[in-house]
Amino acid sequence: MARQPSKAKTPAPEPVIAPEPVGPAEAEAGGILTIDLGAIAANYRALSSRVMPSECAAVVKADAYGCGIEPVTRTLVREGCRTFFVAHLSEARQVRTIAPEAVIYVLNGYATGSEAGFVEAFARPVINSALELAEWDHVVRSGGWSAGFALHVDTGMNRLGLGIEEAAGMAGRAAVENHGITLLMSHFACAEVPEHPLNDRQIRSFRELRTLYRGVPASLANSAGIFLDSSAHCDVVRPGMALYGLNPTPGFPNPMRRAVEIKARIIQVRQVPIGTTVGYQAAWHARRDSRIGIVAAGYADGVLRASQQTDSGTGRHVEAAGKRCRILGRISMDLMAIDLTDLPDNAVRRGDFVTLVGGDLDLDAVAAEAGTIGYELLTNLGRRFRRVYTI
Repeated sequence: MARQPSKAKTPAPEPVIAPEPVGPAEAEAGGILTIDLGAIAANYRALSSRVMPSECAAVVKADAYGCGIEPVTRTLVREGCRTFFVAHLSEARQVRTIAPEAVIYVLNGYATGSEAGFVEAFARPVINSALELAEWDHVVRSGGWSAGFALHVDTGMNRLGLGIEEAAGMAGRAAVENHGITLLMSHFACAEVPEHPLNDRQIRSFRELRTLYRGVPASLANSAGIFLDSSAHCDVVRPGMALYGLNPTPGFPNPMRRAVEIKARIIQVRQVPIGTTVGYQAAWHARRDSRIGIVAAGYADGVLRASQQTDSGTGRHVEAAGKRCRILGRISMDLMAIDLTDLPDNAVRRGDFVTLVGGDLDLDAVAAEAGTIGYELLTNLGRRFRRVYTI
């Protein structure tokens, strides 16, 4: 009887280990920023499933929206992401160290004199004008090396990109061998408002343009665009904010998992008599005897100054001892005051942490209270805090 060949054992997968905390020790930090890499991975899987068979790339610019470009990239590579978008060449270098096989596009394009960096990072510029394309072609010819690029067409944002007629006029290039165009892309202006008429105009314009660039992969949808109908998906989608837990469908329940929590330390609890003021410019007056907490977080930590509570405004809140407490007075660089008056005595003490984002304080809602959007808040949160990663 013939001897059966032995089956090689499949090596056990490497255990997934959360990165070590970054920044000052907890005892020395004014706050703690916790980033849930497991949630980011789950969000990527959910988005990938939604757009199949299109490819789901990832936007990791601005330090992965403040969450840490290296640990986030490592997490997404583990989930199978193979295309990344960044804003600057320096960010492409960071991604390349983590993802040696990935395709990396630089959204802000090619800048004169940066060719060596593109070669070293093997990154692809997003070409945003005819002049930029001419310069890039010269660089490629002079260097004698093969490098692809994305061609960005403006279909309604009026920010970066070639005009539609301009892009149509150079479509013949796509029929030439070694044309170098590895992606045709555009960007939604109003995808977070599904009924906005500009969405349909952009989809139609981009569809017509794609017929002129046959064989070239195309990308239109950002996070919110993914939640429009499948006509927006094309070959590649480019989620950013949705990966990090922000709501890509404003006005509807957030389909994404939260990925960020931020807490800051109370460094003093004090009594404020009725009629006295709190903070710079005496912007808030106590209308009763009050107990306030001084929190070690300010606008240098991403707590926007617009979050202030003046006599005439409603301001925003933090969560202390499981209850919402108003921010009082103007936000300082390193400090802010919160109202503890309605909490039981000793419910909050010096050294305790209060929640700025997390629990019942949704990041998008916190941003709205401050008169801004989650993007701005997320990319600035906790820059001096201890950063803790969970999986």
